[in-house]
This record gives sequence, C-alpha cells and structure tokens, in this order.
Amino acid sequence: MDDCIFCKIIAKSIPSETVFENEDLIIFKDINPKARHHLLVVPKKHIPMIKDLNTEEGDGDLVGRMVLAARDIAKEMNLSGYQLQFNVDKSGGQVVFHIHLHLLSNG
Repeated sequence: MDDCIFCKIIAKSIPSETVFENEDLIIFKDINPKARHHLLVVPKKHIPMIKDLNTEEGDGDLVGRMVLAARDIAKEMNLSGYQLQFNVDKSGGQVVFHIHLHLLSNG
C-alpha cells in the first residue's frame, strides 16, 4: 500500500482535484481523462480489486456507497447521461490496484 498512488492521494501526500470527500470516499478528476468529465470514485479503504471484496467486512455496502456517490455527483454536475465503470485486474484494464469507479460523461 505504500506505493499505491490512490492511498497517497487519500493521505494528501499527492495533490488531486478533489470534488467530494467524506469519511469513506474521495472523488477526484482523472489526470488522464477519457471523456469530457472523468472522475474517479475511490474508497479510502485499500482494496486491490473487485475480486478482493470481503462482504463480511462490509465491502459490498462500500461499493454501493461508491455508486450512490457517483450518482449524486453526476446530478450536481447536471450530467444528462454518464457511464460508471469498474476495471478488474490487468487483463480487464485495471492500471491502479486500488478499487475505483470511473464516472465518464461527454454531456
């Protein structure tokens, strides 16, 4: 976890354009956007991949909060449509191994 870029952003040792933060999540602009609006919804708990979720520790609820936070930010930004995307493992396009939800919109 010491070399995890998202953990460093959460710890404020790397700057980000944060648009939302609470005790569980941080949402910030992707530095390499794939759409006009490209935000990352990142839990503060380090979980490498979706495959590593532990329902006994409440990780399912955490993922639900990620989706709801993305919905709320999209509404605040008046986005008419958007995509929510999880990439899982290297072969699924995951680059940073700390789960995160992409919110993408050109609207």
